[in-house]
Amino acid sequence: MRKLTNKELGRKSITDFKRAEKLPIVIILDNVRSLHNIGSVFRTSDAFLLEGIYLCGISARPPHRDIQKTALGATETVSWEYFDETIKGIAQLKNQDYEILAIEQTEDSMALHDFIPQKKKKYALVFGHEVKGVSQEVIDYCDGCLEIPQIGTKHSLNISVSVGITIWDLYGKLIKQNL
Repeated sequence: MRKLTNKELGRKSITDFKRAEKLPIVIILDNVRSLHNIGSVFRTSDAFLLEGIYLCGISARPPHRDIQKTALGATETVSWEYFDETIKGIAQLKNQDYEILAIEQTEDSMALHDFIPQKKKKYALVFGHEVKGVSQEVIDYCDGCLEIPQIGTKHSLNISVSVGITIWDLYGKLIKQNL
């Protein structure tokens, strides 16, 4: 077994990435404080050709060296917008017919593995503050909530891990449907 070189991986150029059809998903970061987490979200969004990221509230914006440290250039490929309030970003996406889903533990949340995305539907996924999660005000504007089931002693995962798990799950389900 031999590790593949970067050239053998056949990755897209920045131009090819910009032109490529995107997975119909936008990530909304609701007051995420860690610049490393934000950079990781950019990198995951690049890896799965997501439509973009909405950075909201206290969430930092590129260019910033601590975002770049984990993004590894993904801030050059992934489209992003900033909103001083998360609700403003959600309102814009709702006007574009996105279904807004918070990734949060709520009374009526659906387990991620039970959620089946609809073919040709657009989704916006809201991830929240590292300690406080998605704010209740934002949850009130969402169409639903998805939860990553956990069985250990901790009640949450790091946001970058949650984004990775959620996107990988939805990517697999959408690919099976041929988008």
